[in-house]
Amino acid sequence: MIFIINFIIKLKMNKSISCGLYHSVALKDDGTLECWGSNKYNQCDLVYKSFTNIITVACGTYHSVALQDNGTLECWGDNEYNQCDSVYKTFNNIISVVCGSKHSVALKDDGTLECWGFNGYNQCDLVYKTFTNIISVACGWNHSVVLRSDGTLECWGNKSWNQCDPVYKTFTAVINVACGENHSVALRNDGTIECWGNNRYNQCDLVYKTFTNVINVVCGHHHSVAIKYDGTIECWGDNFYNQCNQVYKTFVCVIDVACGGDHSVALKSDGTLECWGHNSQNQCDSLYKTFTSVIAVACGGNHSVALKSDGTLECWGNNAKNQCDSVYKTFTKIRLPYKDYILK
Repeated sequence: MIFIINFIIKLKMNKSISCGLYHSVALKDDGTLECWGSNKYNQCDLVYKSFTNIITVACGTYHSVALQDNGTLECWGDNEYNQCDSVYKTFNNIISVVCGSKHSVALKDDGTLECWGFNGYNQCDLVYKTFTNIISVACGWNHSVVLRSDGTLECWGNKSWNQCDPVYKTFTAVINVACGENHSVALRNDGTIECWGNNRYNQCDLVYKTFTNVINVVCGHHHSVAIKYDGTIECWGDNFYNQCNQVYKTFVCVIDVACGGDHSVALKSDGTLECWGHNSQNQCDSLYKTFTSVIAVACGGNHSVALKSDGTLECWGNNAKNQCDSVYKTFTKIRLPYKDYILK
């Protein structure tokens, strides 16, 4: 089971599709990018066309960050809160990058961090400079959590909803972590999970204590999904929009899940999808039932993108800001997420 979990972590660190609130970015085989959706905050500014040798990409609400194969970064989109402050140009030896709503965190090859962007809730408080031996990073809306090589955690940023409640200091043997808007979930090496932060919508309802044999955790705004070793899933948290509708109990052979704001998409081992949750903007339009040969999926606020094994894309959900503009139909040779390390 540990091998499977390590593989999942590698997939998370090497995304070839990523979604912001109203835009999406896809990484191509040749190391260049495609971007579509809202451009109100320059999320799809054509500057991205000049980037080369990209190996992974991450999206915040209105900005994006691309990691190049030489360990440097490129950033574009909204800069109102210094999300694309040129300080990122000084960073090197980066091996992965993750975005919160308006801030970003980069992990370096020596296990230290760099952080930039909005600091209104101490998202970039210099306490992060004291963290060492980091192997993984996750970001919520305005907080961040890092996993150390010894299985312990560090957390910083907004604390108004107990996102950084020191209870996390008691967790050990952690091997993966995910963040929702104001809560976090940690996966332990025995297949159990811990949860802390905002519990207004039952994000940390103690039902999670009953889950076993978990191999991956994913978070939406106010709900979470756990994938189990047997290919079934568990879901808890906000259910106002059917995010935890019991239909998920019927899904089998699930190998991955992506969460949008209030909807989720499950990828099955046969390359098909299941979708549940909020559907007011066609997030769960039955169109997804027609997709086959899917190997990866990503979710924005109210839209989703699926990558197929032939390097093409499918997109569905809210299109009010061109999130599903048919331009994506012209994209080919999107990089398969396991391309560079599947045999390693």
